[in-house]
Amino acid sequence: MHTFLWGTATASYQIEGAAHEDGRVPSIWDTFSHEPGRTRDGHTGDVACDHYHRWPEDVALMKELGVNAYRFSIAWPRVMGGPAGLDFYERLVDALLDAGITPTPTLFHWDLPQELQDRGGWLNRDTAHRFAGYAAQVAARLADRVSTWITLNEPFAHTIEGHALGVHAPGQALMLDSLPVAHHQLLAHGLAVPALRAAGAEQVWITQNCSPAWAATPADQAAADAYATLHNWLFNDPVLLGRYPDLSAFGVEPDFVRDGDLEIISAPIDGLGINYYNPTLLGSPTGDGLPFDLLEITGYPTTAFGWPVVPDGLRELLISFKDRYGTALPPVYITENGCSSDEPLDDQERVTFLEGHLAALDQARAEGVDVRGYFAWSLLDNFEWAEGYHQRFGLVHVDFETQRRTPKASYHWFRKYLEDRR
Repeated sequence: MHTFLWGTATASYQIEGAAHEDGRVPSIWDTFSHEPGRTRDGHTGDVACDHYHRWPEDVALMKELGVNAYRFSIAWPRVMGGPAGLDFYERLVDALLDAGITPTPTLFHWDLPQELQDRGGWLNRDTAHRFAGYAAQVAARLADRVSTWITLNEPFAHTIEGHALGVHAPGQALMLDSLPVAHHQLLAHGLAVPALRAAGAEQVWITQNCSPAWAATPADQAAADAYATLHNWLFNDPVLLGRYPDLSAFGVEPDFVRDGDLEIISAPIDGLGINYYNPTLLGSPTGDGLPFDLLEITGYPTTAFGWPVVPDGLRELLISFKDRYGTALPPVYITENGCSSDEPLDDQERVTFLEGHLAALDQARAEGVDVRGYFAWSLLDNFEWAEGYHQRFGLVHVDFETQRRTPKASYHWFRKYLEDRR
């Protein structure tokens, strides 16, 4: 009988700060956020939540919350910078274990070392091999205490936002020419799986952000199918089925795939992390070169980010994965789910959001989806990428001038929810 994982999630560049300490080398987000006009109000992650220095307080907040797992990410630039980086994560892991919290690290959450970007980044196939070496290095230090590892976070988002549209680091606007970035990230995952197992990892997952694709009308179904192919199946079919989906709707062939790549990418995994925020509404194309148009979803409440709040979309998404992959679908973990809110402390809309999505999760489990964990995004208000410090997702409020942490209403609600579940 497995223990259900109830946790919160964060990412290194979004919370750690200490951008220039203990040998840490620059990342693509250091470069990007310091370029004028790239982030809202020119915000950077130089300090963020100062978690690098304040992690004992943050672990205590999690212990008080009552979670039994914590999904965080390890900063490749911090590890590349010398032994102090791994010393930091070792202290964090030991403190989590002492608090009864299962450490669940992600090895890549978008902060690629700038040095590797200068050599081509994810457009360069060699980066996949460099990632496998980095994974082996980290696991050699920590796998005696860390049993579960996540290779990548949201390769779809990193490909599209960072390399197709250019609104995230490294700021490349390549559109469909960014597809090799997708493949090389998946190859990195596949190469890392045996490296992690060789170092003693018991479980290896990958985390994908996924979205139900809704057709605006029956006539738009082909557009919705094309979007689902790009957002969901392009990144999951190679991992779970060992093949790419049909990309003919995009007029491209995956000619960057070499013999043996798909066998590497489809190495068996022990869990699939799914990040869910909202569905996507699609209409037929109007001429920008893509086989769909993105439309606004109306008739639902929205978050401070303007995202529609559709709890049943989580159930719908999970059922679609069960139907598509069948026995090839490993146990599923919701590795991110949450909402931004403008309410500093009495964030009742976040409470409503969590209530609805957790009920949808229970319904999906009742319908036969093997879900074994839920991680709320996020523990702390943090640096929200191109939005800087303007979108607050935390269960805990952070005053970015004083770094004071204050639990919100949603923190107290989630703590009681976990007590009642137990």
